[in-house]
Amino acid sequence: MKIAIQGIKGSFHDIVAKQFFGDSIKLVACMTFTEIPVLLKNNEVDSAVMAIENSIAGAILPNYALIDEYDLNIKGEVFLNIHHHLMALENQKLKDIKEVWSHPMAILQCRKFFRNHPNIKLVEEKDTAEVAKRIHEKKLRGIAAIASKEAANIYNLKIIRDDIQTIKHNSTRFFILEKNANDLKGKMHGTLNKASIKFITKHNKGSLAEVLDIFAKHDINLTKIQSMPIIDKPWRYAFFIDLIIDDFKLYENALHLLGKKVNHLKILGEYHENALKK
Repeated sequence: MKIAIQGIKGSFHDIVAKQFFGDSIKLVACMTFTEIPVLLKNNEVDSAVMAIENSIAGAILPNYALIDEYDLNIKGEVFLNIHHHLMALENQKLKDIKEVWSHPMAILQCRKFFRNHPNIKLVEEKDTAEVAKRIHEKKLRGIAAIASKEAANIYNLKIIRDDIQTIKHNSTRFFILEKNANDLKGKMHGTLNKASIKFITKHNKGSLAEVLDIFAKHDINLTKIQSMPIIDKPWRYAFFIDLIIDDFKLYENALHLLGKKVNHLKILGEYHENALKK
C-alpha cells in the first residue's frame, strides 16, 4: 500500500502509519498537509495519515477544512503519545548548540525548556525528521533538532535531552483518510463504534441546542464538538462533532432527525474508536 504522510521517515506521521498499517507499506512523503488530499483524489496513494488535534495546542482547523473540501473519508483514528527529544551530531553538548530547528508545533510544545536557554535561536521548519536528516547529511554542528527517538536512530544523531516537551502527557490524534466521504445511509458494522460528522445549523435562535438535544435523547455521547468559520459567510459557522455509538439504530434515527433540523449534514467517517495507549 502507498500511504501519504506529512513529513518523512522518522516523523510522528511515519510512526502512526506503521502502527496502523504495519511495516509493509510504501511511504509517500509530503512536506505540507495540502499535498495529501490531492494525492488521494488523484489515486496516487491508497490512504493517508493526517494529524487533526493535539492535547496541548488543540485542533488543527485547516486540516478539518481539507478533509471537508476534498470529501475525504475518515477510516480510522490513532492517538500517539508525543515525546520530543533534542538531538544533534555526536560529541556535542547542550552548551554547544546555537540553533534548534523543528516543526512549529514541536517548538510550541517545548517552549518552557527553551525559556531556560535564551541563547538558543529557534527556527521553524516543515518537518521534525527532515531536520534530523539534514543535520546528519550536511554534518551541521551547533544545530540541533526536536524530533522523535526513531528519527535519532535513523539519522544517527545523539539525544542531548530526553522528553523536553512542556507537558509530559502530550498526545496527538491522527486521522486515517481515504478517498470519498460516506453518504448518509450509515455503513457501520462490527466493531465500528465512532463517527465524525459535519453540520451547518439553520440561522435560528436555539438551533444548535436543538441539535444537541437530539443526540441526548438518543443516548449518543459526543466526545468532541468543534466550530469552524464558513469562509464565504462571515460570522456563520460549521460544526464538526465526534460521536460514540452504542446502538446503531439510535444513531441512524438521530441522523434522520438531524437532517431535518440543519441546512447541511455530512458524514465524514464511521470507524473504530482508538483509545490512547499509556
